[in-house]
Amino acid sequence: MKILAIQNRMGIGDTVLFLPFIKAISQKFNSPVSILVKENSKAEQYLYNANYIDNIIVLDRTKNPHSRHNGILGGIKLIYDLKKYKFDKIFIFNSSLRYNLVAKFSGIKEIYQYPLFKKRKQHIVDMPRKFIKDKLDLDIRENPEIKINKKLVKETIVKYKIDKDVNNILLGIGGSGPTKRIPSSTFLNVIEKALSQKKCKFFLATGNKKDEQIILNEIIHSNFGKNCVRLDHLSIKETLPIIKCCNVSICNDSSFSHLSAALNIKTITLMADTPLIYGSYNTNMIPIIPDDVESVTHGTLGKDKINPKKIFDKLEKILF
Repeated sequence: MKILAIQNRMGIGDTVLFLPFIKAISQKFNSPVSILVKENSKAEQYLYNANYIDNIIVLDRTKNPHSRHNGILGGIKLIYDLKKYKFDKIFIFNSSLRYNLVAKFSGIKEIYQYPLFKKRKQHIVDMPRKFIKDKLDLDIRENPEIKINKKLVKETIVKYKIDKDVNNILLGIGGSGPTKRIPSSTFLNVIEKALSQKKCKFFLATGNKKDEQIILNEIIHSNFGKNCVRLDHLSIKETLPIIKCCNVSICNDSSFSHLSAALNIKTITLMADTPLIYGSYNTNMIPIIPDDVESVTHGTLGKDKINPKKIFDKLEKILF
């Protein structure tokens, strides 16, 4: 049996979040599932060990007018691209008529999809959970999980001289937008407090955007730089085994918070300007919101109100 799942949301976090539902489909039909995801999901870099994933098909639909799957002609090209797989079933995690028509013209006989034309107010977790419950009578409550080869982890311990007697801490200091990036001073405050308790090694995970690099360099060139290792030159795939070796993670709402939690690492998520669910859907996530607010969502703009003492208090409970 050949099955396709479409998850067309952007980014790594959304793709990770949907993994339990894709896994459930695979287990229900005793067959691996192919996924159609956007390129910026970087799915091939962290799902290569997922035995329930078959093909990773890239949905080339971006703001670039020359993207393969844009517009009406792009829809026709997508039909052509999917037809060759001869899928028997498709699960569409959105309400778009476009993908419903693509599925039909691709010759897929069994189509399961969110209710059409009901895109508004779809909860990121509750909606797919209800979808799978309604269609397959499965109640999915498990965390997303990313598998890492044990041999690769052992090699990483040697390569990066990771000492098990030291607290190894991932700091996910990057973020997809400026309002998500917590200032370096907040992280430095936590680093100082942690080092006063026990010897620690901090792995700094971020992207290469200018503002991210500024935060990275402010930490690297601080008095605590000798206790830090920068990871910005590594791919997601290369970073995963390092994260797996860490005792805990402290991350902005970024790809690293989702990856860390899915690797079964306790992850303190700093939620400055995104709906809280993105930092709390996994039981490994421990969210911290800005001072003086009851919740957090788009427009909260709270990056300067994330209290380093609250971060350290959570860290202390986990490590010390």
